[in-house]
Amino acid sequence: MSTKDDVKEFLTSRRAKVTPEQAGLPTFGDKRRVAGLRREEVALLAGVSADYYTRLERGNLAGVSEQVLEALARALRLDDAERAHLFDLARASTGPVRGSRRTAVSKVRPGVLRILDSLTTPAYVRNARTDILAANALAFALYDGILDRDRLPLNVARFLFLDHRAPEFFLDWESVADDSVAALRAEAGRNPHDKSLTDLVGELATRSDEFRTRWARHNVKHHRTASKRLHNSLVGDLELTGEAMELAGDELVIITYTAEPDSPASEALHFLANWATTQHATAPIRDQRGS
Repeated sequence: MSTKDDVKEFLTSRRAKVTPEQAGLPTFGDKRRVAGLRREEVALLAGVSADYYTRLERGNLAGVSEQVLEALARALRLDDAERAHLFDLARASTGPVRGSRRTAVSKVRPGVLRILDSLTTPAYVRNARTDILAANALAFALYDGILDRDRLPLNVARFLFLDHRAPEFFLDWESVADDSVAALRAEAGRNPHDKSLTDLVGELATRSDEFRTRWARHNVKHHRTASKRLHNSLVGDLELTGEAMELAGDELVIITYTAEPDSPASEALHFLANWATTQHATAPIRDQRGS
């Protein structure tokens, strides 16, 4: 889809999610053919003319002022991620600017790798395209054969939608899939000229009905923290908390998993840590060197 189409679908979908009651507008018992607000109601709430808002919803965000964008965000009751996405779409509507054709980072600095290895919780580094680029020993143990040192990067979105093991590993697969697509949609708004990201979205939309349905919703989300229920063949089910720590200068994110102290999940992670240490100690020297 073009940026113009993305703007149209995003604004239309957000408008459909806001009821007149939520917006504080009277309805007088009128029957509506579609859910949510009408265009003229959004225009009223944003302080613009109905004709002007209609032009915006047709995808014409080029040159729109920040004040109007803020007014739209308030009228449509956008959250932080949706507001940021609206501004990203407005920037993209002006056309590519110098330096905007970025590609997702594919290398991890040695210092970041040392930080990763120093963590006592499962942790990995991923880029904005959801490629896992590096992981510590406990993350390899937790991801139970899914992560392989010799087969990185692993794209999380591709694993979720194209690998039959995903629903068995992520016990709340539906919500994890929703979050993954929402994160990719937000990144596509920030970096619409990343061909590798465009190719990934095209591949998943072609091969997965589940992905295509979610992509069409135009939901966006910032990945910060989430509860995750995972299944590991050695220790069974674990309930963990995932935390995202941005490495802004590297355009990378460290994802860590933690468990409540003295919980079954905490004991399971302790077991996995001992198991991973034993596996590393008994591995042939050539494997430890990665050769």
